[in-house]
Amino acid sequence: MSRLITAAQERDWEVGVFATPVAMDGFFDTAAVEAQTGRPIRSAWRRPGDPRPFPAPDAVVVAPATFNTVNKWAAGLADTLAVATLCEACGLGVPVAVLPCVADALASHPAYRESLTRLRGMGVRFGDPYAGEAEDGGRPEFGWVRALDLLEQR
Repeated sequence: MSRLITAAQERDWEVGVFATPVAMDGFFDTAAVEAQTGRPIRSAWRRPGDPRPFPAPDAVVVAPATFNTVNKWAAGLADTLAVATLCEACGLGVPVAVLPCVADALASHPAYRESLTRLRGMGVRFGDPYAGEAEDGGRPEFGWVRALDLLEQR
């Protein structure tokens, strides 16, 4: 994630991070992300009257996008702040780029394929899927910066 944040900042983007509760449970270094962005990570709804910790987005990157997140988002199941934010961004016409990270077996599931079709129909831009499978003795690197390239395409 640090590579994505750095690349966005090098393109003069202000960065705020939303994360699912599962992602907050040790999937990345939250303190490092907050230090790098200068903002708190949002993973829970704020109380009425609390200020918004960062402005409304001009663009959104979803990375890595899991099977669960993609399916819930496509179905409009806004049960986490992260997914609710994605649903709202699409409704507001905010450009969204997605880097899926889904195992091949899950990616073949009919619900997932239907979710991709629905989200693409809403204008969401998808990068190549990343299954994380080992190749030649190691894992290929996740293509963080590809999301920014997708957002800058017209």
